Amino acid sequence: MDILAAIKREERKLEKQLGRLQHQLNGVRAAAKVLGDSTKQELTSAKKRVLSAAARAKIGKAAKKRWAKFRAQAKKVAG
Repeated sequence: MDILAAIKREERKLEKQLGRLQHQLNGVRAAAKVLGDSTKQELTSAKKRVLSAAARAKIGKAAKKRWAKFRAQAKKVAG
């Protein structure tokens, strides 16, 4: 009979734990629902940054210059 009583106690303990976990899960779901609505608003309000054509050309020219320098140095090391 001791084994049966121990099993019953363990069952009651696990049922209590299950109740607490379900309560926590409901809280997390409610928070996610509330935060889910607010994150959508934050994402849509962010503006996309746009570069002018002149700035894009300047960046492209600088990148080509860096790559030319890199290739020249690699050629010196290899050759």
